[in-house]
Amino acid sequence: MKGIVFTEFLDLVEEKFGLGMVDQIIEQSELPSNGVYTSIGTYSFAEMLQLIQNLSANTGLSIDQLLLAYGEHFFNVIENSYPGLLATYKDPIEMLSSIENHIHIEVRKIYPDAELPTFEVLEKSDQHLIMIYKSSRAMHHFGLGLMNRTFAHFEMTSNIKIEKIKEDGTEVKFTIHKT
Repeated sequence: MKGIVFTEFLDLVEEKFGLGMVDQIIEQSELPSNGVYTSIGTYSFAEMLQLIQNLSANTGLSIDQLLLAYGEHFFNVIENSYPGLLATYKDPIEMLSSIENHIHIEVRKIYPDAELPTFEVLEKSDQHLIMIYKSSRAMHHFGLGLMNRTFAHFEMTSNIKIEKIKEDGTEVKFTIHKT
């Protein structure tokens, strides 16, 4: 997993819960990196899982709630770092339906060895989108946070339904409607 995912996660933890919480979850975790990350480094997903689990245990928030908040936070990183990418889209449905064929291609230019989920578009219209998310990591709530912020970016609202295809959350169907 790319280091930017770790550095931004720890930034979010500091922003929402304080620097003491960052230290606490790092100390509670058994991290080969010792909690020292660079945005361009590559680290084990197991480290992220430990950090999220410890944050959940310390805050009482579920892992899904934390991943949702993190996805919303991470959209701000994209918005600030890659405004040109977002400017190529006029609509959230258009943007979300292009994750696999445009956005992930651009991500791979920056991070060639990034392990990204796949998004298969099943149905698309101006008002709705149905996609299948597949990943070895059950981080679909991170994706939901990104989707929520995508609609907010375009000053639109949505109704997004998640249906687990695989119980472990590694394959999920997103049904998205503009409201």
